[in-house]
Amino acid sequence: MQPSVKPKVPNFSSGPCAKRPGYDVSKLQLDVLGRSHRSALGKKALGLACSETARILGLPEGYRVAVVPGSDTGAIEMAMWSLLGPRGVDVLEWESFSAGWVTDIVKQLKLPNTNVLQAGYGDITDFSKVNFDNDVVFVWNGTTSGVKVPNGDWIPANRAGLTLCDATSSVFAMDMPWDKLDVVTYSWQKVLGGEGGHGMLILSPRAVERLEAYNPPWPMPKVFRMKSGGKISEGLFKGETINTPSMLCVADYLDALQWAESVGGVKGTIARSEANLKVIEDFCATNDWISFLAKDKATRSNTSVCLSLKLTAEQVKKMAKLLETEGVAYDIGAYKDAPAGLRIWCGATVEKSDLQALMPWLTWAYEQVRA
Repeated sequence: MQPSVKPKVPNFSSGPCAKRPGYDVSKLQLDVLGRSHRSALGKKALGLACSETARILGLPEGYRVAVVPGSDTGAIEMAMWSLLGPRGVDVLEWESFSAGWVTDIVKQLKLPNTNVLQAGYGDITDFSKVNFDNDVVFVWNGTTSGVKVPNGDWIPANRAGLTLCDATSSVFAMDMPWDKLDVVTYSWQKVLGGEGGHGMLILSPRAVERLEAYNPPWPMPKVFRMKSGGKISEGLFKGETINTPSMLCVADYLDALQWAESVGGVKGTIARSEANLKVIEDFCATNDWISFLAKDKATRSNTSVCLSLKLTAEQVKKMAKLLETEGVAYDIGAYKDAPAGLRIWCGATVEKSDLQALMPWLTWAYEQVRA
């Protein structure tokens, strides 16, 4: 039987992700629209995007936050181009985006003494093999594989190299050990349901020290330049962006930050995401035709939940299309480079009740395509 109850919000895309519950664009603080980002009003809004991020995340003293171009990709590449080179590099790869950072380091920057530690989809790198005398580049959550780093215990406090972490689908949804992370990047359009195109770059004092002491041998594009006269450009971390941002997106992000605080801050957004994951865990436990791509429960993502089904790749596509046609789940097909399956976003902006309504529809669609 076709289920009778549909999710109120069928948006389960892994980016851009669902807007926060109760979102209304007309309720945004829109006095910044049509104003220069360099005006007092524009600088105030952008400055708040930096300072409120630091406050709500509870960043350690001395950590800096900047709004940068190019979403998470721009932020992590900005960090790699600016900081990598003085030491060898260990780069960890276990899904599509981390594979992209391997390409940047090996084929674009062409860094010598690079050690690539690989694992297949569903697995994760053997952390015991990481050399922390080198700089270490990794993703916290594999958005395309649904495999996350379980904790920061494997990162030593007395490491010699820097840790550069692409955390775009984990910040505000997973417990981040900030004192062990020297560079963290993410985008507004993931866990907080903001808009795309803007990246957040978080630097530790160790990263700032490297930035000021090291001059890379390659040309540095303007949108990557974080220092002037050998010193860090402090204005960048107070809202003085390198190029023109969308002030509408900035207003949207500030709204998302206010919502995050209203649900209990980071603890609240993490709890919402973990409760969402539990809905799917319970469903998979009682249906043997669907399972998590992540092989170890400890590394199971609570945001980009990737699922394998006892169907052919073509049947999986038909199932996703059928759910979209019925208006119960949009954009839940696996990432183009990942194994065939479903990918259901369970970040904080998704309501648990919508996931509960979706689960019977998965069974219905599965039976339809099998028939």
